[in-house]
Amino acid sequence: MAEIVNGNDLIISLGDDAQKGVGHCTSHKTTFNTETKNRAVKPVMSAAKTSGKFKEQTVTGQSVSITAEGIRAYQETEMGYEEVAALWGQGQSISVAAFKRGSSKPYLQGKFVIKTLEENAPAGEDATYSMTLENDGEPSVYPGKNAPEKASETGK
Repeated sequence: MAEIVNGNDLIISLGDDAQKGVGHCTSHKTTFNTETKNRAVKPVMSAAKTSGKFKEQTVTGQSVSITAEGIRAYQETEMGYEEVAALWGQGQSISVAAFKRGSSKPYLQGKFVIKTLEENAPAGEDATYSMTLENDGEPSVYPGKNAPEKASETGK
C-alpha cells in the first residue's frame, strides 16, 4: 500500500515570508470551488423521451478558499495570531502558499484575502483562533494550472 500523507506534513504560510508557516496550527482545509451553469436542451425527435433528462454543465468560475485553526501561544516562533491579526488589519490581499513539509515548491500559491479571523478564549481552556481565506484573482500555482487543454475545450 502507498504511504499516506499525514496532515502534519501539509503547511500553509501567510505573507511574504514563505519560510514561516502558520504556527501552532491544529488543522487547515483547502476547498477548490467550481461555479457552473446548467443547460437543458430538448432531445432530437428521434431520441427517447428520457434522453433530455440530463443537463449539460458549463464551468463559469473557479475559486479557492482555505480555513485554518490554531492555538494561541505566548512565544510563537512562526506565524501566530498576533501576526495574522496585523495582516487582517491592513485590509489588503496577502501572499499565501501551501507546501508539503520539506518541499520548497508550493502546490498552491497566490494572493488571498483574510475574510474572517475569529478568536476563541474560553475560561480554563486553550485560547484558539480560526480564519478563512479566499483567493484574490487567479492563483499563480494550483492543481492543473499548467495542464494542456483538450482540443474540444479550445474549439480546435
